[in-house]
Amino acid sequence: MAQFWWGQKGVKGRFIGCGQTSFLDLNTGADKFPSPKTPINIRTIAISFSLFASQPPQPMREPEEREVSITNRNYWTKKIHRLCDVNNDVDGALRLLDHLCLRGYFPDSLNISSIIHALCESHRFSEAHHRFSLSIDSGCVPDERTCNVLIARLLDSKNPYYTLHVFRRLIAVKPHFVPNLVNYNRFMDQFCWFSQPIEAHKLFVDMRSRGHCPNAVSYTTLINGYCKTGDVVSAQKLFDEMSECGVQPNALTYSVLVRGILRQRKFERGKELMGNLWQKMINENDSSVNNAAFANIIESLCHEGLFQDVFMIAEDMPQGKSIPEEFAYGQMIDSLCKVGRYNGAARVAYIIKMKGFIPSLVSYNSIVHGLCKEGSCMRAYQLLEEGIEFGYWPSEYTYIVLIEGLCLEADLCKAKEVFQIMLKKEGVDRTRIYNIYLRALCNMNNPTELLNVLVFMLQSQCKPDVITLNTIISGFCRMGRIEEALKIMNDMLMGKFTSPDAVTFTTVICGMLNVGRIREALDLLHKVMPEKGVRPGVVTYNAVLHGLFKLHRESKAMEVFSSMESDGVLANSTTFTIIVDGLCKSNQIEEAKRFWDDVIWPSNIHDDFVYAAILKGLCRSGKFNEACNFLYELVDCGVSPNIVNYNILIDSACKLGLKAEAYQIVGEMKKNGLTPDAVTWRILDRLHANVDWMIIIIQEKAERLEDRVPMQWIFYTVFNGETDISCGS
Repeated sequence: MAQFWWGQKGVKGRFIGCGQTSFLDLNTGADKFPSPKTPINIRTIAISFSLFASQPPQPMREPEEREVSITNRNYWTKKIHRLCDVNNDVDGALRLLDHLCLRGYFPDSLNISSIIHALCESHRFSEAHHRFSLSIDSGCVPDERTCNVLIARLLDSKNPYYTLHVFRRLIAVKPHFVPNLVNYNRFMDQFCWFSQPIEAHKLFVDMRSRGHCPNAVSYTTLINGYCKTGDVVSAQKLFDEMSECGVQPNALTYSVLVRGILRQRKFERGKELMGNLWQKMINENDSSVNNAAFANIIESLCHEGLFQDVFMIAEDMPQGKSIPEEFAYGQMIDSLCKVGRYNGAARVAYIIKMKGFIPSLVSYNSIVHGLCKEGSCMRAYQLLEEGIEFGYWPSEYTYIVLIEGLCLEADLCKAKEVFQIMLKKEGVDRTRIYNIYLRALCNMNNPTELLNVLVFMLQSQCKPDVITLNTIISGFCRMGRIEEALKIMNDMLMGKFTSPDAVTFTTVICGMLNVGRIREALDLLHKVMPEKGVRPGVVTYNAVLHGLFKLHRESKAMEVFSSMESDGVLANSTTFTIIVDGLCKSNQIEEAKRFWDDVIWPSNIHDDFVYAAILKGLCRSGKFNEACNFLYELVDCGVSPNIVNYNILIDSACKLGLKAEAYQIVGEMKKNGLTPDAVTWRILDRLHANVDWMIIIIQEKAERLEDRVPMQWIFYTVFNGETDISCGS
């Protein structure tokens, strides 16, 4: 293998001496440096400031700004606020504040508030926490209202641990400060989100000790946290405590507790509480709480597989008029679709229609789309026919999966019906509808229907575009009907249709190579395409190379590669992968190695697919040690092969029974920062199975042959695959 050399670029930089004096632009807070060759004196300073004043843009510059006294707190407070809020330049505000502090300025709560808000607005929450902590330690503590506002802002970081640290430092400096109830509830919710209900409960106790009375939100949040971690006993205790403390649980509280109980598979207790939930929802005045509670309980039932209970709720509607019926049915359909129960969602849609309602078109489309994706295209077609009666039209994405599914099931009649339905839909791109249908037809071996659709398209005054014709040509080529594909392309060349593009020629060339018509394919590439002004690109050349190697025409493929270079088309990693793989499969491993040394490595265009092709070729030809050396050379040159390349070597080692070498490669993989994946362990497991099998054979042969054959000879024959040894061997 050739040696791999890596070049390095030199980086030149210019540095400003540490002893130079810096000047502060009071408008932006940026440091300005005089030239290193200019003496530092009053004249230089005056010239520097006059230069800064002439630099555009400085719309808010005030000529006497540098003369503003450090004691003019009102001016500097407005200045910092303007930089943070209006200019969104929090870094400029920080530089200005730091410079002012060096001159004796002491920040106040307004300055700190402006900085914290600006940092949070920029999503620099870690820095915001740090700045607020520094201000607290320095004795600059805002008033209680501002502290509550800043804590609420810091809670937007979704990192309760950092915010709680700031909160505790604030309490240490200001013992009489009491966060408001909303901040406490948000604290608890975030800890519960991280499955830390114990920390949330500590805050709950702290809140009560500071004089706050927990409300329903506080209890509901904590109950949800305990239920999330499976501690339903603690959740039930809190639920019982609510009434004792005079806090009435709302519908959402009930739904959260029911969710935790159902998760513990205590269905009887859960259904008992569900009865109380329906009554609570009827008496609840807040519609948002009812909606959240109903959505929570339906999702819980679907998650636990209690679909019959969902159907009973759909039929009986035990919640009454506490929530809009459209919302209730939509939530049921949505929850059932989330867990993949599209037939159950269709049953709910049927119940809706039986009650005289019209299902939501979005929900109905979700059902049809889901049925198509899981392979129930016949049921989806049935729902489509029923949905047309109340104004349902499938979306384009649903149309794609439905018509492709019907064509894969070879149900051409229903596919035609869906196609005709979509043509009647208002506002659709008719050409695109035809193209989708034609692409689906390519999955069927029915060239007649492809031509029929094209004729019907022309009769309907819908002009086919180049995508339409390319789709038809691709379908003919996949079916091996190259003559029909050539006829379509010739019509395009003669001007009957849109002019062919590179995709058209590439598709036809691939079709010709698939049936072995090499000369005609190369004529298209070298003669027809340039004559028609279509320049072959790297994709076209890659397709030609792949087809030629597939036909075992390696010399012709290398000629095409040479013409590709002479035409100025830059090869990519896919090109090199095709060539290396083709050479290796034709047992020209030495040629593949030379191609790597002379072409691929100097081009610096190679990726994991190229490495994998070389490694597979070396391993297939019995050059396992060379494959290992190649991979290690890549690593030494700074390349980081992915785990697939290592798995190729491990698999080859296991097939050869080289257990030590296999684990050595695993060790090298770990050294380079990769973790063995499921494929790696599956390969190694097969190695151990092979070794166990060999041990069993050796034991059986040793018992059968007794002392007539040396044990060394038994080991040799078994490990070389000779399982049948005669006594006279």
